[in-house]
Amino acid sequence: MGRRHPRRTTLTRLLLAPAVAAGVALGLTSAPAQAAVWSTCDQWGNTSLDGYTLYNNIWGSGAGHQCLTADSGTKWSVRADHPDTSGIKSYPNAKKVVGKPVDSLASLKSSYKVAVPSAGDYNTSYDIWDTDYDYEIMLWVNRHGNVGPLGTPQGTARLGGHTWDVYKGSNGNNEVFSFLRTSDSSTGTVDILPILKWIKNTKGWMGNETIGDVQFGYEISGAAGGLDFRTNALSTAFRAR
Repeated sequence: MGRRHPRRTTLTRLLLAPAVAAGVALGLTSAPAQAAVWSTCDQWGNTSLDGYTLYNNIWGSGAGHQCLTADSGTKWSVRADHPDTSGIKSYPNAKKVVGKPVDSLASLKSSYKVAVPSAGDYNTSYDIWDTDYDYEIMLWVNRHGNVGPLGTPQGTARLGGHTWDVYKGSNGNNEVFSFLRTSDSSTGTVDILPILKWIKNTKGWMGNETIGDVQFGYEISGAAGGLDFRTNALSTAFRAR
């Protein structure tokens, strides 16, 4: 798990916005490449774009260098150079704020399209928090290298359009529920609400919590030499009852 507010620690541990730009070519001409509208190499660099908060979020010990560059709130990239040592170094992400209790939501879905490296230690994940930061729900859509979830296995579940290996644990500050997609994906849609209802109603692991942040990004443990992570499209949307 990647961290931001409050402090946490999940990975091997010791341990997904509206968007989809379409390019149109007319005859032999093509539109010029879109210029970046914001970038940062600051540890806690952040900005708001198109209804999302982008956050460089280099929070782990032993981190190296990392920069986030955005064309929009839903199209952005990260260049990370972190040593291949144990522990999470960063979780660069885009956040959508929901602010609704689980039972008041009629829908909560997200779509993603990413390009990730074939080297390094990382996962691409949603990180979902309640407003009190008592519960953390992670949805890993792909992973590579020496990474793993916090907690103990709870079996496999088919939810939200995907099949997941489920883990449950605690980092001492909050309960962590991790869902690891059984096959890696670089593009897809996750129906998040059925996952939240499964945790609440089927398993009884939490009550009718108010969902605060729905973050999507890359939990990076190692990226020695410099690796690129690209979010080519992201869309997170919800509807209340």
